[in-house]
Amino acid sequence: MTINQNQTILEARRREFGAFLRSRREKLTPASVGLPVGFRRRTPGLRREEVALLAGVGATWYTWLEQGRDVRASAEVLSALADALRLDPAERRHLFTLSDRPPAEIPSRGPGEVPQSLRRMLASLTAQPAYVLGRRWDVLAWNAAAVALFGDYSALQGDARNSVHRVFTDPAHRELLVDWEMVAANSLAMFRADSARYAGDPDFERLIGTLTQASPEFRAWWPKQEVLRPLTGYKRLRHAQGGLMTFEYTALAVIDRPDMKLVVYTPVDEDGTGEKLKTLLSQNAKS
Repeated sequence: MTINQNQTILEARRREFGAFLRSRREKLTPASVGLPVGFRRRTPGLRREEVALLAGVGATWYTWLEQGRDVRASAEVLSALADALRLDPAERRHLFTLSDRPPAEIPSRGPGEVPQSLRRMLASLTAQPAYVLGRRWDVLAWNAAAVALFGDYSALQGDARNSVHRVFTDPAHRELLVDWEMVAANSLAMFRADSARYAGDPDFERLIGTLTQASPEFRAWWPKQEVLRPLTGYKRLRHAQGGLMTFEYTALAVIDRPDMKLVVYTPVDEDGTGEKLKTLLSQNAKS
């Protein structure tokens, strides 16, 4: 890309950024943001000076933003503008995207609520074990195939339903994983990468402390600071009833729930995994 082409793109983005600010300013009224109505207005919405006042920025500088001038807003100023314009989460993300900055999202607390639409999708995956992980990798929802493969999650309470805790502290789950050491090391590195945005969160700190005490491998590996992006790969399992089974697993982001991910295990032809899973599901349905 040439310098001129790059400059053209930047100018177009600044114009779009300014147009978006203006459109959101014009949707508001003084009463909706706690300002006096004052005299009759010639144009709809708030004045530029009023938005600048609400955001704590200079009126001239804000005007330059709307005009698409070559000025750059910090993440803090973008957050102030988003608050002043009463942007919803989607609009806030759009504002940051147009400014080429990552959105300043506040990490959620607690386990999270799985949408009913996602639960229905889980139930529809009859031949693919799948579950939903929360921000701390707690299993929040699962389907019948996941129960057949990994056991009854409803019988697990507290940390026992946490994926990392289960990998490192549950002997039966460790026995299930043929390549336990590789799976455990990769899981730990991905968990560390995910947990970075929650540094200092007491729920994470307590879980990490518990695992440090309970697992010598976790205690030895955690200080190494290894990180990995979410992987798509293969997992070999040695099931007590089904025997050796191989699955391709994929972790999918849940767009409207940034702290959740859907993990799906797809049977592969190797080891007759598909037929073995059908047998397991049939046995579970009869019991």
